[in-house]
Amino acid sequence: MIAAILFTVSVAAFGQFALYYWRSLVAGVAAQPISDRVQMAAGLATAEVSGGDFHAILNLHDVAPGLKDDQGGLRVVRVYYRAMELLRGLHMPSLAAWSEREMLTCARYVAVLVDQRLERNLACAAEVRSI
Repeated sequence: MIAAILFTVSVAAFGQFALYYWRSLVAGVAAQPISDRVQMAAGLATAEVSGGDFHAILNLHDVAPGLKDDQGGLRVVRVYYRAMELLRGLHMPSLAAWSEREMLTCARYVAVLVDQRLERNLACAAEVRSI
């Protein structure tokens, strides 16, 4: 019985660590600067990316050709963003504010990935033209 409790606590602690680690990776990428090229390509109304821009930026990511299979963690980010939308819908002020910040992080993360993808595509096009 004690072994089962220890195993359960260990799995829960590992799951919590893995979630915090994943969130720190996403936050680290989201903190990188985003070029104006993404804003113009996604048709964003403001200069700053907001949490509500997630779907517009994600659509841009889906239509921009990739030079390699760089879907990365987008499936997980999509699920996480959807979970944050559901939490925001609970109408609890403190939870809504936190979920808005998390949604902004997800939107910035995808915007940085799109920016990197566009930069790689431009570099590849320039290389092809120079040949």
